[in-house]
Amino acid sequence: MKPCRDCGNTVSEQAPFCPSCGAPYPWKEKWDGWGFEYESPLKIGKWPLLHICLKYRVNRMPKPAKGIFAVGQFAMGVFTLSQFGLGVVSVSQFTVAAFALAQFALAYDLVAQMGVFLHSGRGQMVVGLFDLIAKAFN
Repeated sequence: MKPCRDCGNTVSEQAPFCPSCGAPYPWKEKWDGWGFEYESPLKIGKWPLLHICLKYRVNRMPKPAKGIFAVGQFAMGVFTLSQFGLGVVSVSQFTVAAFALAQFALAYDLVAQMGVFLHSGRGQMVVGLFDLIAKAFN
């Protein structure tokens, strides 16, 4: 038995919620959400070399992965593997990147089901940004 970190009531170490205040996992000293997260100890600047984050915060919002190599539902980094990505090289469902492999993308170069590119693109429904602007003014 341990005290709840929010209200101080004694709770079991197996309790998923405090019976008094409703705090999730009340026996843990610190708790910042559900799911899995790994951050490599090696950092380049403020970003870890690898950040894998498949986690939801207490308010049930997904926590973004931020790192040189970022993996998660939302990811931002140099190399991203995600559902929603922002990066230099991105493999995502939806992404904004320099180089993208995605279902929907906005990128310099891309391979996508649907996308807008600046330099080159391949895919089912991809169009150059400048071609799109030219069509809008014709």
